[in-house]
Amino acid sequence: MKVFLSLAFAMVVISGCGNTENATDERDQISDELDPAQELQSPADQEQNNRLGYVRYTKDQLNNDGEKNHTAQIDRREMANMITRIILRNDGFDEVATLVTDEEVLIAYQKNDELEDKRAADIAKRSAMSATPRFYHVYVSDNVTLMNDIHSLHNSTSQNKNYDNTIEQIINEMEKEGLNQTSNNNNQ
Repeated sequence: MKVFLSLAFAMVVISGCGNTENATDERDQISDELDPAQELQSPADQEQNNRLGYVRYTKDQLNNDGEKNHTAQIDRREMANMITRIILRNDGFDEVATLVTDEEVLIAYQKNDELEDKRAADIAKRSAMSATPRFYHVYVSDNVTLMNDIHSLHNSTSQNKNYDNTIEQIINEMEKEGLNQTSNNNNQ
């Protein structure tokens, strides 16, 4: 009987510790999801990150039924992530918010006083243009309040066009600043 009670007590203690660990793991996971630095961590597989991109197809491979419905897709979130990181790697930028839609890139940033306004706008535009297809229009602003407006659209989708008015308002505000809109297909 003493052995049975000892085993039962041990089981209760072990399962209690397991629940504590699960609760701690769950809190850590939620904390990680809310941590903006979480996305700034480097990928775990450096070898994969360093590989070159290469594919080769024949015309016959593309004419099969599975490939006829294949469309090119752009990961807008990853594109916004890449643009923001490129800009922040330049001296003078303290914070950057980037939104990529199906046609526009909106960038609002906070810079320090050492970086000239035109130079900051040029860096932001060129960074976005280097990462997006030529048909995208790039808008930039050093108006810090527009960062919150851009953030308000972070959960929007390209399928739901209810955000068009907000985007137009942000673009109009950016154009007022004189930093102008740039398209990747313009030679500048």
